[in-house]
Amino acid sequence: MSVISRREFLKDAATCAAAAGVLSTSALELRANPLGMPIGCQTWPVRNMIEKDFPATIKQLADAGFQSIELCSPVGYADSGFAGLAKYSGTQLRKILGDAGVTCVSSHFGIDELRKNQEDRIAWAKDVGLTQMLVPSLDGPEKPTMDDVKRAADEYNKMGEKAAKAGIQQGLHNENFELSTVDGKRTYDVLFDLLDPKFVKFQFQVSTISRGYDAAEYFTKYPGRFVSMHVQGWSASTRKITPVGQDTLDWKKIFTAAKTGGIKNYFVEMNLEMMKASVPYLRDLQV
Repeated sequence: MSVISRREFLKDAATCAAAAGVLSTSALELRANPLGMPIGCQTWPVRNMIEKDFPATIKQLADAGFQSIELCSPVGYADSGFAGLAKYSGTQLRKILGDAGVTCVSSHFGIDELRKNQEDRIAWAKDVGLTQMLVPSLDGPEKPTMDDVKRAADEYNKMGEKAAKAGIQQGLHNENFELSTVDGKRTYDVLFDLLDPKFVKFQFQVSTISRGYDAAEYFTKYPGRFVSMHVQGWSASTRKITPVGQDTLDWKKIFTAAKTGGIKNYFVEMNLEMMKASVPYLRDLQV
C-alpha cells in the first residue's frame, strides 16, 4: 500500500468548517507536554478555513489546545489556500499569531520558490519570526538515478548553507521523491549521507510507517539529524490515520527516540477533528 501523503490523507477538508464550531478547550488549561515542547499543529489541514479568515482560524486552533503553529508559505502554497496570507506583511502575521497566544518558528516552502528567490523567502521568514524553513520534498524524479539524488542533495546543501548564514535552519520533509529507491537503497537513507548535517536537518512524517519508515528507528539511527516531526496516529489493523492515542503506535517510544534524533518541535497534522481529539492524549503523555 502506498504511503498516505499529506495531500492524499488530508484531501477531504469538508469536515473542517463543522468541526471549527466545537473547539472549546482553553489553551490556559494545558499542562506539561512531551519533550517539554508546546503541542504544535500544521496548518495544511485547515487551509480552507485559513483562506476565509486567517486570524479566526488561528484563534480556534489556540482554543483547541495548540500552542505552536507551523505555516505554509503564501508563495509556494498559493494554490492550496495560503495565497491570502500574502495580504499581510511578515510582521503582521507575527502579531496575529502572538495575539492568539501561539508561537510560530517553522513554515513549509516549496523547493521551486527557494530556487527562484531564496533571499526574498528568507527575509519573509525572518519578518514572521521563523527559525526553521522546511521543504516537503526535493522534487526529484519518481525513479531516480544516483546522479539525480546527488544533484538534488547538492542543490539543497547550497540552500541550507545560504539559510544558515541568515540564522535559519533548512529542513527536509519526507514525501514522494524521498520515499523512492535508488540502486536498491531507500533514497531517504542515501540523502542522510549526502546532505550536510551542518546545514540541513530533517522533518519526519510519522504516517510513512505505512511504507515501513519507522520514526523511532530513524531517530535512533540518525542522532541529531532531525529538527521536527509531523505527527499522525496510525492503526496497524485498519491501516488508517487515527487520532494520536487512539492508534497502535508506541508514542512513548517515538518521543523518547525523538530526543536522540534532535527533535526541537512537532506538529500534529490530520483533519481537524482528529487533531483536536489528539490534544488530550498529547497533553498528558509523559516521556
